[in-house]
Amino acid sequence: MQFSKTLQEAFATSGTSAPSSAASNAANAIDVRLADIRSKDAMNRTAADMDFLLTNDTKLAEITDKQNRGMGLTSSEVDYEQKARGFVNTMALLSPAEKALYDKAVASGNPQAAAGISQIAFIRTMGHSAGGAEGTTYDPINTAITAENIEKYFRYSIVDPGGKSQAKFQALIQYLQNNPVVS
Repeated sequence: MQFSKTLQEAFATSGTSAPSSAASNAANAIDVRLADIRSKDAMNRTAADMDFLLTNDTKLAEITDKQNRGMGLTSSEVDYEQKARGFVNTMALLSPAEKALYDKAVASGNPQAAAGISQIAFIRTMGHSAGGAEGTTYDPINTAITAENIEKYFRYSIVDPGGKSQAKFQALIQYLQNNPVVS
């Protein structure tokens, strides 16, 4: 557990060390404040809440630093970050095998394929019905991530005139064709 900077500075300047009960109380106060912040969605958090979160949630700070250095995040890191920041938790809608596929794409240096999987997870947040090719509908939550299903269904569920989403789907299709998996 970590003291807030104010408590650390107070004990440092007084030349004393923090008594264990004070350390425990400070840690408990931090945990209570973190729990309060995490109970709010992103829209209801203040800048002070976010500063406190980044200062006192060491795992989130490590993930943020990793991301700022341009390193790919694993599915568990994305999951943690989404929960901690109060975002929609898209990773919760991927199966363990799909999370492993995401992690494999990240580890192999293919962020576009991983982003394609993230897009599918996002599509799944919209429920059990989405539009596919030629006016078809499908259940994105129960549709496996395969090259064929991306071509026939998932790629039609995001409207993106700029083509960035389609490029991510195409990278994922290519990745799946080069790395066959059994789901």
